[in-house]
Amino acid sequence: MKQIKLGKSDLNVSRIAFGTWQLGGDWGATDEEAAIAAIRRAAESGINFFDTAQGYGFGASERLLSKALKGRPRDEVIIATKGGLRPNAAGEVERDASPEWIRRGVDSSLEALDTDYIDLYQVHWPDPKVPFAETAGALAELKAEGKIRHVGVSNYDAAQMDEFSARLAVETLQPPYHLFRRDIEESILPYTMANDIGVLVYGPLAHGLLGGGLTSETRFARDDWRSKSDVFRGENYRRNLRVVSALERFAQFELGTSVGRLAIAWTLANPAVHVAIVGTRNPKHIDDAIAAAELKLDRSAMRTIEDIISHEVRVGGPSPESV
Repeated sequence: MKQIKLGKSDLNVSRIAFGTWQLGGDWGATDEEAAIAAIRRAAESGINFFDTAQGYGFGASERLLSKALKGRPRDEVIIATKGGLRPNAAGEVERDASPEWIRRGVDSSLEALDTDYIDLYQVHWPDPKVPFAETAGALAELKAEGKIRHVGVSNYDAAQMDEFSARLAVETLQPPYHLFRRDIEESILPYTMANDIGVLVYGPLAHGLLGGGLTSETRFARDDWRSKSDVFRGENYRRNLRVVSALERFAQFELGTSVGRLAIAWTLANPAVHVAIVGTRNPKHIDDAIAAAELKLDRSAMRTIEDIISHEVRVGGPSPESV
């Protein structure tokens, strides 16, 4: 599979990363056997980049990823994880990017992933209670110790990346990006391009909305966060489904592809985007993601897509994304 150098880092990664948010419990029960099969299918198909987080079930997702990759040479896979979230006494999750918690998080992730080092460690969310210089300083020490190789951030804006980089250069950014959510185009992507920061976007399928399989009658499991999200109910949801249907017709009859492939390819068509993170519990979806990385959208196709989505309702960060 085609690879790309991730910003200023020395990481050469596949343009599709396998994401594991869906394996931590927020998306309902996980069929472990199917999840492992999907991860192995990805690795066998040329995907070498796997993204997870301590906060995805606080070890559950990382352990499952480790189990699936067991036996594969460590230097053949690039593992990214995230830290800086902590469960509290109320059973909720809060931001904690203090040096102490970051260090504990790295050690916890190393144990869960059963590895001696993490290729890319990302601060999951900016923590307004902790000076960025303190977080960056702790990560610089962990990097010097060899526990992590590269440092990135997730869900940061341009000013926050700039402040963080005053102590330790931000090498990568992981933001949300899809056809229904494009706010990073205004100032964040211009900043990453100007500073050679690798961008790996999450949610290119809008958490299933752009997958082509949802209808107004779709019902999510009670323990699936989408069952409580306004993004997936009400008139705005139905309006966006009509936009998806129009995109689906264009993809099928004009491009000979699926709406899911089109959605992923659209994110990768942005020159500031290096990688699209695609999460699935279905091995069959891996082939679609890989095909999307090879799909080229010309100017005419991009103009048509822009015209179709002019009728959409833009969506913001759904729970539990907004910690």
